[in-house]
Amino acid sequence: MKRSTINDIMAEADAMIRSFGFTLPPWAYWTPETFKARASDARAVIEARCGWDITDYGAGRYDEMGLFLFTLRNGRLADLQRGGGMCYAEKLLISKQDQLSPMHTHVIKAEDIINRGGATLVVELFGSDAGGNFDETAGGTVLCDGIKRDFDAGEKLYLAPGESVTLMPGDWHAFWGEGGDVLIGEVSTVNDDETDNLFREPIGRFAQVEEDTDPTHLLVSDYRTWLA
Repeated sequence: MKRSTINDIMAEADAMIRSFGFTLPPWAYWTPETFKARASDARAVIEARCGWDITDYGAGRYDEMGLFLFTLRNGRLADLQRGGGMCYAEKLLISKQDQLSPMHTHVIKAEDIINRGGATLVVELFGSDAGGNFDETAGGTVLCDGIKRDFDAGEKLYLAPGESVTLMPGDWHAFWGEGGDVLIGEVSTVNDDETDNLFREPIGRFAQVEEDTDPTHLLVSDYRTWLA
């Protein structure tokens, strides 16, 4: 993805987030230079990989297959493993109309996916085989707003604003906006986007960036190179 395109997506996403009454934390608006100067102060943010995250899954077709994410807070895997401490994470996402977030599941993370506003969020579901692998014939059970719901293989949930689904490891899912763009909340256990995403197809989690202009703000995938 071109850096100029990423900058434009950031501005558009920030406007949408604000339109629904949410405001990102102050450090979200730091320039790369400020982030470098305050890297020591922001060590917890950097190590938790909080911040801006825009992906086309390496396919180069963001409008067709992509996702905007902003990780607001993220806990520690060590705390989750010992069963105490900061074991949670929270994100805001934007799924544009007909923009696919492809079929995947997680090894560790359980998550609530919440329609925070906008159009309808469509979530397509499949279950797993005994080894946790994608099974095109398997259904399962999820919670929708805390209420048990059984699903058949390939069944679609249509979540209106305010509605949610709870997904456990092994619940394979893809999603997109229908009828417009959707602001999504994600509340989950500790999030590790580098190792905990299992995609049905062999695709990348992060975009390859073409530096055609300076970044407005750093992506989480920039931290290693820009803040080294």
